[in-house]
Amino acid sequence: MEDADERGPLRRCIVTRTQGAPEAMLRFVVSPDGVLVPDLAARLPGRGIWLSARRDVLDTARTRHLFARAARKVVRVPDDLDMMLHVGLERRAIECLTLARRAGLAVCGFTKCREWIAARRVGRVIHTQGASTDELARLMSGARELPVTEVPSAMLTKAFGRDHAVYAVIAPGVLARRFGIEQERLKGLADEQARDAGYSRVGLEQAGK
Repeated sequence: MEDADERGPLRRCIVTRTQGAPEAMLRFVVSPDGVLVPDLAARLPGRGIWLSARRDVLDTARTRHLFARAARKVVRVPDDLDMMLHVGLERRAIECLTLARRAGLAVCGFTKCREWIAARRVGRVIHTQGASTDELARLMSGARELPVTEVPSAMLTKAFGRDHAVYAVIAPGVLARRFGIEQERLKGLADEQARDAGYSRVGLEQAGK
């Protein structure tokens, strides 16, 4: 039977108790052996545990044992949960760009991006970290209202199969919207990202503590 918290257009964060659109939040499930599993696509079976996509919210859920409380049983939190979330969200963002490129809905390179912007074919502008502010201003000339997203350079090189890429644009539509959502989730978790392979604590939460 479907859990009541999994029905309807909104989901409730177990930390803030506020409701939000599910695609903008983080869903977790507990595996049969009691391990917390991120479900970034919100498709895995089982009772969902929902969090707002924010660093402080994730830390609070972990330190106050709220995953176990929501699941009503012992939950083992992976020691690399932060990395799992970061890698998974980044992969989903790259998949959006790759799909858009293959469908002819995204291009990279200053000249092509400028042509699309001038033709009003753009739903989102993307640039890599460290891109020239002056050059970006020239790219955006006459279209300052467009949403702009900053990403690591590796994201564009992977999505477009190029050794070097600084700018990209996506046509308006589902993929542009999905990319924006994935980047917002990444941005929300960006502070103090756990990238250190030495982070090795395993959180063992006891239900009700």
